[in-house]
Amino acid sequence: MSLAADNPATGRSPGTFRRRLRAAEPYGYVAPGLLVVALVMLVPLAVGISFSFQNYVIFRPASRGWSGFENYAEIWSDRTFWLALSNTAKWTFWSVAFQLGLGLGLALILNKPFFGRAVFQSLVFLPWAVPTFLSGLNWQWLYNPLVSPLPAALAAVGVLDEPRNILSDPDLALWGPITAMIWWGVPFFAITLLAALRSIPSDLYEAAAIDGATPWQAFRHITVPFLLPMITITILLRTVWVANSPELIFVMTEGGPANSSQTLPNYVFTSAYSSMNFGYASALATVLMVMLVIYSVLLLWVRGRLGR
Repeated sequence: MSLAADNPATGRSPGTFRRRLRAAEPYGYVAPGLLVVALVMLVPLAVGISFSFQNYVIFRPASRGWSGFENYAEIWSDRTFWLALSNTAKWTFWSVAFQLGLGLGLALILNKPFFGRAVFQSLVFLPWAVPTFLSGLNWQWLYNPLVSPLPAALAAVGVLDEPRNILSDPDLALWGPITAMIWWGVPFFAITLLAALRSIPSDLYEAAAIDGATPWQAFRHITVPFLLPMITITILLRTVWVANSPELIFVMTEGGPANSSQTLPNYVFTSAYSSMNFGYASALATVLMVMLVIYSVLLLWVRGRLGR
């Protein structure tokens, strides 16, 4: 009798069982990691989303309970939410746009050999090592005309009509944190794009030079196509990070004056820890998360279409 004969009790041969066991083996290796992800990310996410359907105010525990879509209906009629949404779009777009442009320029410079490049590279990457809160405090000090020469310099070149703190001006307050975020985030683009530049084969540039291509043509037809996947992913990551970042806004302006620099992440933070309304804050955070997920899916779809 063959050892591989079917087991009358199960109807399966030992060989079939061993093959299925080997096929399931990789899942056993990743199971602990998936469990950690579920416990650390998915469970808190589910709890947070559930709070958005509750009347959950810390100072009123007796009124806590399920409220359905009341928090979302309140968001729809909340003028501060729409102002914060508009400010979040401006804050994110201008921060990421300037970071991309300046980071790409620095990466192109650092990709060329020159005297003192190592020192210059260290100075370029220095802002990324500074904690966000410390960056916010430094820039808050720089905008103070009583202790910093920056407002006087801006007035001298015509940017301001007089030396004053732009953080107290409703029309200009948002540009203070935007400038700080640009300064802090440029090294991230410079680092990632420099790594991508150094992975481009030099033979392509040599062949283009032999064919008579100008530096602009080489940049357009060689550098940009090679950098495009990295640029897309970097923009995606930075957009999500910047749109979710309340630190600089909170440290520099706290969303003021008169909510002129209020963004959704800061509004979530103040709703949760100033008003202690965790239900409404959770609804705000859920709306922000859904918008960022839609944006990420659309950006990845566009990248797929361009890559064809």
